[in-house]
Amino acid sequence: MSKKWSSEAVRWLDADEERAWRALRRMMIAIQSRTAHDLAAIGLSDPDYEVLSTLSERPGRASTLREQAAKMGWSRSRLSRHASRMEARGLVRREPDPDDGRGCYLVLTEDGLETLEDAAPIHLESVRRHVIDRLSPADLSALENIARKLEEPA
Repeated sequence: MSKKWSSEAVRWLDADEERAWRALRRMMIAIQSRTAHDLAAIGLSDPDYEVLSTLSERPGRASTLREQAAKMGWSRSRLSRHASRMEARGLVRREPDPDDGRGCYLVLTEDGLETLEDAAPIHLESVRRHVIDRLSPADLSALENIARKLEEPA
């Protein structure tokens, strides 16, 4: 079903808003693709690193599939498929969730932790090279403020 908008109802972007929006989109794509490229060079995807790093910070190095999917903005089924690939590589394992008979925990394995420890310096260098070292302290503060405003749903 298509929703037709009248020209009067659409709040078109003015030239300044259009430039800012396009710049934000280009920035997000550039940073994500550059850091993902650096991780790929060591055999990890961006989502692999996100799962490993998140689990490493959790008590017991574990998180429910539901919590992890929500953090990543993914569906549970998408994360489940991705976790299966990580499980086959020995990076994570699944354990039943005693509070949810249909759910499970993702648990960081020792191999997963070792992989993360090997990858972290490379990832941090990538983040520095592509973002942090290119911005002044004032830029970083402004970026953080903007990010906080945009991370919450409208």
